[in-house]
Amino acid sequence: MKIKLECHEANHICDKNQYTEATFWEKVKLTFHLIYCRACRKYTARNSKLTKAVNNPKVKSIPTSDKEALKKQIHQEISK
Repeated sequence: MKIKLECHEANHICDKNQYTEATFWEKVKLTFHLIYCRACRKYTARNSKLTKAVNNPKVKSIPTSDKEALKKQIHQEISK
């Protein structure tokens, strides 16, 4: 069993870990890889941030009535 990973393998394990599909040994190997690889640490951090954003979206949209008013304004401006 090899412990050293290449970056593409580490990224794949990081992706699997995002969906809780990584095994215990994969997580251990990823942890060791992240100790010495700055690029993969950045990838993992961005991946974690993306997962957090998808799981807890804080998106606010405008009411439907306001959308319709905007559509009418746009159509009026286009037709001029």
